Amino acid sequence: MANSYYKQNHLKKLRAFCQTAKLGSMTKAAESLFASQPTISLQIHALEEEMDTILFERNGPKLSLTTEGSILYDLCLPHVQGIDRLKETFDAHCGNLTSGELNIAAGESTILYVLPEPVGRFSHQYPAIKLRLANETGRNGMEMLRTDSVDFAIGSMLEVPEDIIYDPIVTYNPVVITPLDHPLAQMERITLADIGKYGLILPPRHLSTWHIVKMVFAQHNVNFRVNLEAGGWEVIKRYVSLGQGISIVTDVCITEQDRNTMNVIPVEQYFPKRSYGIVTRKGKFLSAPAKRFIEIMNESYDRKKD
Repeated sequence: MANSYYKQNHLKKLRAFCQTAKLGSMTKAAESLFASQPTISLQIHALEEEMDTILFERNGPKLSLTTEGSILYDLCLPHVQGIDRLKETFDAHCGNLTSGELNIAAGESTILYVLPEPVGRFSHQYPAIKLRLANETGRNGMEMLRTDSVDFAIGSMLEVPEDIIYDPIVTYNPVVITPLDHPLAQMERITLADIGKYGLILPPRHLSTWHIVKMVFAQHNVNFRVNLEAGGWEVIKRYVSLGQGISIVTDVCITEQDRNTMNVIPVEQYFPKRSYGIVTRKGKFLSAPAKRFIEIMNESYDRKKD
Protein backbone atom coordinates (compact mmCIF):
# COMPACT_ATOMS: atom_id res chain seq x y z
CA MET A 1 0.00 0.00 0.00
CA ALA A 2 2.84 2.36 0.96
CA ASN A 3 4.68 1.44 -2.25
CA SER A 4 1.56 2.24 -4.30
CA TYR A 5 1.25 5.63 -2.60
CA TYR A 6 4.92 6.35 -3.30
CA LYS A 7 4.53 5.56 -7.01
CA GLN A 8 1.42 7.72 -7.31
CA ASN A 9 3.08 10.63 -5.50
CA HIS A 10 6.25 10.18 -7.57
CA LEU A 11 4.23 10.48 -10.77
CA LYS A 12 2.65 13.71 -9.49
CA LYS A 13 6.11 15.17 -8.85
CA LEU A 14 7.34 14.21 -12.30
CA ARG A 15 4.18 15.55 -13.93
CA ALA A 16 4.57 18.87 -12.07
CA PHE A 17 8.21 19.03 -13.10
CA CYS A 18 7.52 18.31 -16.79
CA GLN A 19 4.67 20.82 -17.00
CA THR A 20 6.75 23.53 -15.33
CA ALA A 21 9.63 22.85 -17.71
CA LYS A 22 7.26 23.01 -20.68
CA LEU A 23 5.54 26.25 -19.63
CA GLY A 24 8.48 27.93 -17.87
CA SER A 25 6.32 28.85 -14.89
CA MET A 26 5.05 27.10 -11.77
CA THR A 27 1.93 29.28 -11.81
CA LYS A 28 1.06 28.24 -15.38
CA ALA A 29 1.87 24.61 -14.56
CA ALA A 30 -0.47 24.79 -11.55
CA GLU A 31 -3.27 26.19 -13.71
CA SER A 32 -2.85 23.48 -16.34
CA LEU A 33 -2.80 20.72 -13.70
CA PHE A 34 -5.68 22.19 -11.65
CA ALA A 35 -3.45 22.51 -8.61
CA SER A 36 -2.19 25.39 -6.47
CA GLN A 37 1.13 27.05 -7.12
CA PRO A 38 2.47 26.13 -3.63
CA THR A 39 1.61 22.47 -4.32
CA ILE A 40 3.62 22.50 -7.57
CA SER A 41 6.49 24.25 -5.81
CA LEU A 42 6.53 21.66 -3.01
CA GLN A 43 6.44 18.77 -5.50
CA ILE A 44 9.39 20.15 -7.47
CA HIS A 45 11.33 20.88 -4.30
CA ALA A 46 10.72 17.30 -3.13
CA LEU A 47 11.90 15.99 -6.50
CA GLU A 48 15.06 18.09 -6.31
CA GLU A 49 15.78 16.66 -2.86
CA GLU A 50 15.14 13.14 -4.10
CA MET A 51 17.44 13.60 -7.11
CA ASP A 52 19.94 15.61 -5.02
CA THR A 53 20.25 18.37 -7.62
CA ILE A 54 18.82 21.72 -8.73
CA LEU A 55 16.41 21.34 -11.65
CA PHE A 56 15.53 24.97 -12.43
CA GLU A 57 17.25 28.32 -12.49
CA ARG A 58 15.35 31.59 -12.64
CA ASN A 59 15.96 33.74 -15.72
CA GLY A 60 13.95 36.89 -15.07
CA PRO A 61 10.28 35.96 -14.64
CA LYS A 62 10.76 32.63 -16.41
CA LEU A 63 12.17 29.38 -15.08
CA SER A 64 14.68 27.53 -17.24
CA LEU A 65 16.11 24.06 -16.85
CA THR A 66 19.58 23.46 -15.51
CA THR A 67 21.79 20.94 -17.30
CA GLU A 68 20.64 18.27 -14.83
CA GLY A 69 17.03 19.41 -15.27
CA SER A 70 17.28 18.99 -19.05
CA ILE A 71 18.63 15.47 -18.63
CA LEU A 72 15.80 14.51 -16.28
CA TYR A 73 13.19 16.13 -18.56
CA ASP A 74 14.36 14.11 -21.56
CA LEU A 75 14.35 10.93 -19.48
CA CYS A 76 10.99 11.24 -17.76
CA LEU A 77 8.79 13.13 -20.27
CA PRO A 78 8.07 10.09 -22.52
CA HIS A 79 7.07 8.07 -19.45
CA VAL A 80 4.79 10.77 -18.04
CA GLN A 81 3.16 11.29 -21.43
CA GLY A 82 2.82 7.54 -21.86
CA ILE A 83 0.98 7.18 -18.54
CA ASP A 84 -1.23 10.20 -19.21
CA ARG A 85 -2.21 8.80 -22.62
CA LEU A 86 -2.42 5.17 -21.56
CA LYS A 87 -6.18 4.82 -22.18
CA GLU A 88 -5.86 6.45 -25.60
CA THR A 89 -2.95 4.19 -26.55
CA PHE A 90 -4.70 1.09 -25.23
CA ASP A 91 -7.81 1.91 -27.28
CA ALA A 92 -5.67 2.37 -30.37
CA HIS A 93 -3.99 -1.01 -29.92
CA CYS A 94 -7.45 -2.50 -29.63
CA GLY A 95 -8.38 -0.85 -32.93
CA ASN A 96 -10.57 1.77 -31.29
CA LEU A 97 -9.17 5.26 -31.99
CA THR A 98 -12.21 7.23 -30.82
CA SER A 99 -10.71 9.91 -28.59
CA GLY A 100 -7.76 12.24 -28.28
CA GLU A 101 -6.30 15.16 -30.16
CA LEU A 102 -3.47 15.79 -32.58
CA ASN A 103 -1.51 19.05 -32.92
CA ILE A 104 0.74 19.54 -35.95
CA ALA A 105 2.94 22.52 -36.84
CA ALA A 106 3.50 23.24 -40.53
CA GLY A 107 4.14 26.21 -42.77
CA GLU A 108 1.47 27.66 -45.03
CA SER A 109 2.85 26.04 -48.18
CA THR A 110 3.02 22.61 -46.51
CA ILE A 111 -0.55 22.97 -45.28
CA LEU A 112 -1.77 24.05 -48.72
CA TYR A 113 0.08 21.58 -50.93
CA VAL A 114 1.46 18.63 -48.95
CA LEU A 115 -1.16 17.95 -46.27
CA PRO A 116 -4.62 18.04 -47.91
CA GLU A 117 -4.71 14.33 -48.80
CA PRO A 118 -3.31 12.98 -45.48
CA VAL A 119 -5.51 15.35 -43.46
CA GLY A 120 -8.57 14.36 -45.50
CA ARG A 121 -7.93 10.65 -45.05
CA PHE A 122 -7.18 10.99 -41.33
CA SER A 123 -10.26 13.13 -40.64
CA HIS A 124 -12.47 10.70 -42.56
CA GLN A 125 -11.15 7.64 -40.71
CA TYR A 126 -11.00 9.23 -37.25
CA PRO A 127 -13.64 11.98 -37.02
CA ALA A 128 -13.54 11.91 -33.20
CA ILE A 129 -9.89 13.00 -33.06
CA LYS A 130 -9.49 16.77 -32.71
CA LEU A 131 -6.97 17.79 -35.36
CA ARG A 132 -5.26 21.19 -35.14
CA LEU A 133 -2.85 22.60 -37.74
CA ALA A 134 -0.63 25.40 -36.42
CA ASN A 135 0.51 27.63 -39.28
CA GLU A 136 4.06 28.03 -37.99
CA THR A 137 7.44 27.52 -39.59
CA GLY A 138 11.10 28.21 -38.89
CA ARG A 139 11.99 29.31 -35.36
CA ASN A 140 8.39 29.43 -34.13
CA GLY A 141 7.70 25.90 -35.30
CA MET A 142 10.86 24.59 -33.64
CA GLU A 143 9.96 26.33 -30.38
CA MET A 144 6.52 24.69 -30.40
CA LEU A 145 8.18 21.34 -31.04
CA ARG A 146 10.70 21.72 -28.25
CA THR A 147 8.08 22.83 -25.71
CA ASP A 148 5.71 20.02 -26.71
CA SER A 149 3.05 22.50 -27.82
CA VAL A 150 2.61 20.25 -30.86
CA ASP A 151 2.97 16.49 -31.34
CA PHE A 152 5.25 16.94 -34.35
CA ALA A 153 5.94 19.25 -37.27
CA ILE A 154 5.84 18.67 -41.02
CA GLY A 155 8.11 20.58 -43.34
CA SER A 156 11.43 20.79 -45.15
CA MET A 157 14.75 20.86 -43.30
CA LEU A 158 18.24 21.61 -44.61
CA GLU A 159 20.08 21.38 -41.30
CA VAL A 160 18.84 19.08 -38.52
CA PRO A 161 19.72 20.06 -34.90
CA GLU A 162 21.04 17.38 -32.57
CA ASP A 163 17.80 17.23 -30.54
CA ILE A 164 15.60 16.81 -33.62
CA ILE A 165 14.74 13.87 -35.87
CA TYR A 166 13.82 14.55 -39.50
CA ASP A 167 12.21 11.78 -41.55
CA PRO A 168 11.73 12.83 -45.23
CA ILE A 169 8.65 11.43 -46.94
CA VAL A 170 8.15 13.18 -50.30
CA THR A 171 10.46 15.11 -52.64
CA TYR A 172 9.73 17.83 -55.19
CA ASN A 173 11.72 19.44 -58.00
CA PRO A 174 12.84 23.09 -58.25
CA VAL A 175 11.45 25.23 -61.07
CA VAL A 176 11.68 28.82 -62.25
CA ILE A 177 8.33 30.49 -62.89
CA THR A 178 7.95 33.46 -65.22
CA PRO A 179 5.13 35.29 -67.02
CA LEU A 180 4.25 33.62 -70.32
CA ASP A 181 5.78 36.41 -72.43
CA HIS A 182 9.01 36.62 -70.43
CA PRO A 183 12.33 36.40 -72.39
CA LEU A 184 13.36 33.27 -70.43
CA ALA A 185 10.25 31.52 -71.72
CA GLN A 186 11.61 31.77 -75.27
CA MET A 187 14.94 30.09 -74.51
CA GLU A 188 15.55 26.37 -75.05
CA ARG A 189 18.01 26.17 -72.16
CA ILE A 190 18.55 28.71 -69.43
CA THR A 191 21.60 29.21 -67.23
CA LEU A 192 22.01 30.74 -63.78
CA ALA A 193 23.47 33.82 -65.46
CA ASP A 194 20.25 34.11 -67.49
CA ILE A 195 18.13 33.86 -64.33
CA GLY A 196 20.33 36.39 -62.50
CA LYS A 197 19.57 39.08 -65.08
CA TYR A 198 16.00 39.39 -63.86
CA GLY A 199 14.64 40.47 -60.50
CA LEU A 200 13.51 37.64 -58.24
CA ILE A 201 10.50 37.37 -55.96
CA LEU A 202 11.53 35.32 -52.92
CA PRO A 203 10.15 34.39 -49.48
CA PRO A 204 11.52 36.37 -46.48
CA ARG A 205 15.25 36.12 -45.77
CA HIS A 206 14.91 33.99 -42.64
CA LEU A 207 13.32 31.11 -44.57
CA SER A 208 15.31 28.30 -46.20
CA THR A 209 14.44 29.14 -49.83
CA TRP A 210 16.38 32.41 -49.64
CA HIS A 211 19.45 30.65 -48.23
CA ILE A 212 19.33 27.97 -50.95
CA VAL A 213 19.10 30.56 -53.73
CA LYS A 214 21.92 32.64 -52.25
CA MET A 215 24.12 29.55 -51.82
CA VAL A 216 23.60 28.27 -55.38
CA PHE A 217 24.32 31.63 -57.01
CA ALA A 218 27.41 32.09 -54.83
CA GLN A 219 28.73 28.63 -55.70
CA HIS A 220 28.52 29.50 -59.41
CA ASN A 221 29.90 33.03 -58.96
CA VAL A 222 26.75 34.60 -60.39
CA ASN A 223 25.05 37.74 -59.09
CA PHE A 224 21.30 38.05 -58.57
CA ARG A 225 18.90 40.65 -57.29
CA VAL A 226 15.62 40.49 -55.40
CA ASN A 227 12.76 42.72 -56.50
CA LEU A 228 10.29 41.68 -53.83
CA GLU A 229 10.09 39.63 -50.63
CA ALA A 230 6.70 37.95 -50.20
CA GLY A 231 5.43 35.26 -47.85
CA GLY A 232 3.67 32.22 -49.32
CA TRP A 233 3.85 30.65 -52.73
CA GLU A 234 0.32 31.69 -53.70
CA VAL A 235 1.32 35.32 -53.19
CA ILE A 236 4.57 34.80 -55.10
CA LYS A 237 2.78 33.14 -58.03
CA ARG A 238 0.28 36.00 -58.15
CA TYR A 239 2.98 38.65 -58.39
CA VAL A 240 4.91 36.65 -60.98
CA SER A 241 1.75 36.49 -63.10
CA LEU A 242 1.44 40.28 -62.73
CA GLY A 243 4.94 40.74 -64.17
CA GLN A 244 6.60 41.92 -60.96
CA GLY A 245 9.47 39.45 -61.31
CA ILE A 246 10.35 35.77 -61.62
CA SER A 247 10.75 33.21 -58.85
CA ILE A 248 12.31 29.89 -57.90
CA VAL A 249 9.87 27.49 -56.23
CA THR A 250 9.32 23.75 -55.88
CA ASP A 251 6.82 22.18 -58.24
CA VAL A 252 4.56 21.00 -55.40
CA CYS A 253 2.88 24.40 -55.64
CA ILE A 254 2.35 24.30 -59.41
CA THR A 255 -1.18 23.45 -60.56
CA GLU A 256 -2.43 22.70 -64.06
CA GLN A 257 -4.04 26.14 -64.11
CA ASP A 258 -0.69 27.72 -63.22
CA ARG A 259 0.85 26.14 -66.31
CA ASN A 260 -1.72 27.99 -68.41
CA THR A 261 -0.89 31.38 -66.89
CA MET A 262 2.88 31.24 -66.42
CA ASN A 263 5.95 29.50 -67.75
CA VAL A 264 7.39 26.68 -65.58
CA ILE A 265 11.04 25.87 -66.28
CA PRO A 266 12.82 22.91 -64.57
CA VAL A 267 16.12 23.89 -62.93
CA GLU A 268 17.12 20.76 -60.99
CA GLN A 269 20.53 20.96 -62.69
CA TYR A 270 21.24 23.99 -60.50
CA PHE A 271 19.02 23.86 -57.43
CA PRO A 272 18.55 20.91 -55.04
CA LYS A 273 15.32 19.00 -54.75
CA ARG A 274 13.28 19.72 -51.62
CA SER A 275 12.02 17.01 -49.33
CA TYR A 276 9.13 17.32 -46.88
CA GLY A 277 8.70 15.05 -43.91
CA ILE A 278 8.05 14.48 -40.23
CA VAL A 279 9.98 16.55 -37.69
CA THR A 280 10.01 15.28 -34.09
CA ARG A 281 11.93 16.00 -30.91
CA LYS A 282 14.23 13.20 -29.79
CA GLY A 283 12.68 11.31 -26.89
CA LYS A 284 9.20 12.61 -27.69
CA PHE A 285 6.34 10.23 -26.88
CA LEU A 286 4.14 9.96 -29.96
CA SER A 287 0.48 9.42 -29.21
CA ALA A 288 -1.60 6.85 -31.05
CA PRO A 289 -3.25 9.53 -33.27
CA ALA A 290 0.22 10.94 -34.09
CA LYS A 291 1.55 7.53 -35.11
CA ARG A 292 -1.53 6.84 -37.23
CA PHE A 293 -1.30 10.20 -39.01
CA ILE A 294 2.34 9.52 -39.88
CA GLU A 295 1.35 6.12 -41.25
CA ILE A 296 -1.37 7.73 -43.36
CA MET A 297 1.04 10.35 -44.68
CA ASN A 298 3.46 7.65 -45.75
CA GLU A 299 0.61 5.74 -47.39
CA SER A 300 -0.54 8.89 -49.18
CA TYR A 301 2.87 9.30 -50.79
CA ASP A 302 3.46 5.58 -51.36
CA ARG A 303 6.71 5.48 -49.44
CA LYS A 304 7.94 1.96 -48.87
CA LYS A 305 8.94 1.08 -45.34
CA ASP A 306 11.96 -1.11 -44.67
